[in-house]
Amino acid sequence: MQTAVESNAVLELKFQKLHVTVVDSVNAARIIDFLFQEEVLGKQDFRALQLLKNDPRQQCRDLLALLHTSENPEAFVKLYVAIKNESHLQWLIDRVDQYNVTSLQQQIYISEPTSMSFD
Repeated sequence: MQTAVESNAVLELKFQKLHVTVVDSVNAARIIDFLFQEEVLGKQDFRALQLLKNDPRQQCRDLLALLHTSENPEAFVKLYVAIKNESHLQWLIDRVDQYNVTSLQQQIYISEPTSMSFD
């Protein structure tokens, strides 16, 4: 069974691979509200994203950028849940689910720095 951190790392990579699709398809306002409610977004980030309400694509881009730099261990798990709650975005959840997890986990493993000890 995967841990939440592993699941979050895999989802982060999946959302990165689907970045353009997400930006073009997701109205971030409801997602932002959900992520604020779930304490993934802090007050300042929430406010900054609200200021972009007249540019939904930029708002979504900035949201994804915040999540990619977030130290929240469930940021992308919560993003997945938020998108899944939007019935009209089921097709996007299907696309996220279609990615080969084993291949993505290998990419994560390869990209992680290793620690070397010189005794």
